[in-house]
Amino acid sequence: MNARDIEPPRAEPAFETCDKPGGSASARRRWWTLLAVSAAQLLVVLDGTIVNISLPSAQSALGMSDASRQWAITAYALAFGGLLLIGGRVSDALGHRRTFLIGLVGFAASSALGGAAVNPEMLFGARALQGVFAAALAPAGLSLLSTTFTEPRERGRAFGVFASVGAAGSALGLVAGGLLTEYASWRWCLFINVPLALIAVLGTTLVPSDRPTRGDGRLDVAGALLSATGFSAVVYAFNQAEPLGWGSLKVLTMLAGGVLLLTAFAAVEVHAPRPLLPMRLLMHRLRAGALIAITLMFVAMFGFYLFMSYYTQTILGYSPVQAGLALIINALAALVGSTLVAGKLHGRVAPAMLILPGLISAAAGMLILTRLTPQSTHVLPVHLTPALVLTGLGLGCIMPPTASLATADMHQHEIGAASAAYNASQQLGAALGTALLNTIAASATASYLASARYATPSAASVHGYTTALTVAFGILLAAACITAPLTMPRTARQNRTQENQHRPGTRRPQ
Repeated sequence: MNARDIEPPRAEPAFETCDKPGGSASARRRWWTLLAVSAAQLLVVLDGTIVNISLPSAQSALGMSDASRQWAITAYALAFGGLLLIGGRVSDALGHRRTFLIGLVGFAASSALGGAAVNPEMLFGARALQGVFAAALAPAGLSLLSTTFTEPRERGRAFGVFASVGAAGSALGLVAGGLLTEYASWRWCLFINVPLALIAVLGTTLVPSDRPTRGDGRLDVAGALLSATGFSAVVYAFNQAEPLGWGSLKVLTMLAGGVLLLTAFAAVEVHAPRPLLPMRLLMHRLRAGALIAITLMFVAMFGFYLFMSYYTQTILGYSPVQAGLALIINALAALVGSTLVAGKLHGRVAPAMLILPGLISAAAGMLILTRLTPQSTHVLPVHLTPALVLTGLGLGCIMPPTASLATADMHQHEIGAASAAYNASQQLGAALGTALLNTIAASATASYLASARYATPSAASVHGYTTALTVAFGILLAAACITAPLTMPRTARQNRTQENQHRPGTRRPQ
């Protein structure tokens, strides 16, 4: 048995400081790193949802057509998802701190450009630029966090805070988007990024410098082209599946082309001397389990956010601001799960003891909502609040251990690639979840209207939502079943090995 299969993965420090590890100056620098990285994480996650709420106002102000308006969302998603792996490689080559700063400044500038847009083309271009810089910012930030916090207890707290920002960011984006659009202007949904980015830049001045990876400086050009076009094609197909349907020739062509390109990418990476994404990173059992868990969690949760927005507004009659405020319950529960549960238990229990209960908790929240009917009374206290709490706790428990595992036990020159793979998993899950579950809901709604006698639009909509959430419930259960064998057997072996090591005369396996 190899020792690597027994010992829990650890991150390798990317920098050295003159302070002793326990010194107060060193500790302050580490927590400034957490502040800066968390602010950047908020920027990236916030922009995934905040513009959605303001899009109708932006469309009216800039004269967008109905056919083109979706590019305000799609341009960001394509650039971000398509360039993540390249961003991770750039972060390794230039240094995580330097790449992080470049990403922050570029993201702030492109946000200001989008807020000042005078026509649709200017807005779409700015959103694409935001995605480009986010693709460098996200993996660089996660890499900085992983290399800064290596002591298990501090690492747990740091990843708990980082994950709480990510888990709550989508819900906060809906709230902030509604408030800014209603009381200020849709442009402030983009301008708000500038002060947040400046705060992160100030925090970064206290982050210790890291060492860029030494190498020949050559980029894996074939891998870069295949990954960018493959991921972009898949994300675009998911985005188009919502308005066009999964049977559309355009969707099927883009999806098949994307899968073929990503298959070719995997084949190229196996033989590349300096691969963009070393395939062996995905073969680590715990890391594979973490990536599968976070992907499927995002598939379910982004469909959940979509339906909460639709249900509260179209069925319950909430305003956009009220609908967003209802999701604050979910954000607070995610904060509790990531900081008070996962953050405290990190390093004390096996990752599976957080990931599996998190998936089951989120699945239970989905199951509660499948019991909704058009006649349901006391919906907020009886259905919505328990569901929002359980899904928030589940997401909060899952994100810290999966983010930590994705970047743990890595060589210095591979941390950026692992961080990019983790972010890419989230992006693909979010895009697939929104498209897949919305399509299921729309099909179930249409079928109900066609088959049920005296069916009302409200009843049909509720049927569509509960059908899609039943699928989301099944996805989370499937995620738990797939993740369990990737984590539990390894934990059992580790416990047996630790017991053997305490027996006299027992040798450590080599």
